Amino acid sequence: MSEPRSAPTIGQIVLSRQLLALREKAGLSREQSGRLLRVTAATVRRMEMAEVGLKVPYLQILLPAYNVPDEEIEVFLRLADEANRPGWWQRFHDVLPDWFSGYVSLEEAAATMRCYEPHFVPGLLQTEEYARHVLTAGALGQQLSDPSRIERQVALRLERQALLTRTDAPVFWAVLDETVLRRHVGSPDVMRAQIDRLLEASELPNVTLQIAEFSAGHHPGTYSPFVLFRFGIPEVRDMVYIEYLTGALYLDEDAEVSEHMEAMDRMVAHAESAGRTRQLLSGYRDAL
Repeated sequence: MSEPRSAPTIGQIVLSRQLLALREKAGLSREQSGRLLRVTAATVRRMEMAEVGLKVPYLQILLPAYNVPDEEIEVFLRLADEANRPGWWQRFHDVLPDWFSGYVSLEEAAATMRCYEPHFVPGLLQTEEYARHVLTAGALGQQLSDPSRIERQVALRLERQALLTRTDAPVFWAVLDETVLRRHVGSPDVMRAQIDRLLEASELPNVTLQIAEFSAGHHPGTYSPFVLFRFGIPEVRDMVYIEYLTGALYLDEDAEVSEHMEAMDRMVAHAESAGRTRQLLSGYRDAL
C-alpha cells in the first residue's frame, strides 16, 4: 500500500490529477486499476487525490494499462521522482504540525495569496522578535516546557519569508484589521521594528497592504482570518485556508471559495488604500 505523508507537494497534486485523467480516458474503473496493483479501489482513489505518494512501481504498471506511450511514461516517472522529494520545510517536521505542513506546501507554489488578518501581522511579514513573542504567547502543552521548539518555529517562519523576494515571488495582498496594530506584541521597540518591516514590505512590487480601520465599521471578514490561494496550474484549484486553535480547514469547493473571494473583494474596497495605509503605519510608529 502507498505510504502516507504529512502533505503533498504541488508536483504530487498535479501528477495525481493527471493519473486520474489518464485512467478515465482509458475507460478503466478504480476497481479495475486496483486489481492491476492488487490493492483496493480506495487506495487508487487516494493516489488520485494526492492523499498518498505516487510509488514508481505502481506507475510502471498503471501507465501502460492506460495506453500511455513509452516515451511519455519515462517523463511521468521522472516527474514523479522529482515530486516525491520532500519540501525544504520537512526539515522542521519536529515542530511542524501535519495540518500546517499543507499550508507551507501551498504557500510555496501559489501565484497569488490574499489574506485577511484580524489579530496579528501575517507570518510572512513578521520580524524575528515579533514572531518569537507571538509563538511564545501561543505555546501550549509540550512547547511551554521546551523553548527550543519555539526557536525552531521562529526559524521556520523566517525561512518561509524568502518566497516574497525570490525571482518568481507570488502576489501577496493582505487586509489587516486595526486591531493588529493596536494590540501590542512585546515592547514598543518590538512594535516599532515590526511596523518598519511592514513599511518596507509595502514597497515591494508584489506586496499590497491595507488597514481596515475601526471607524469604517463592520465588514464581511470580521468573523475570522483566512487565506485565499490561487495557482498558475490548471490542475490545482483555488483554495481557502482557515486556521483554528488545534488545526485548520482547507476548502476548495467552488461555492465556498467564491464566497470568500467576494468577501475579500468587499474588504479591499472597505479598507484604506495602500498609500493611505503607509501613512497610517507611519503614524502608529510615531505614536509608540
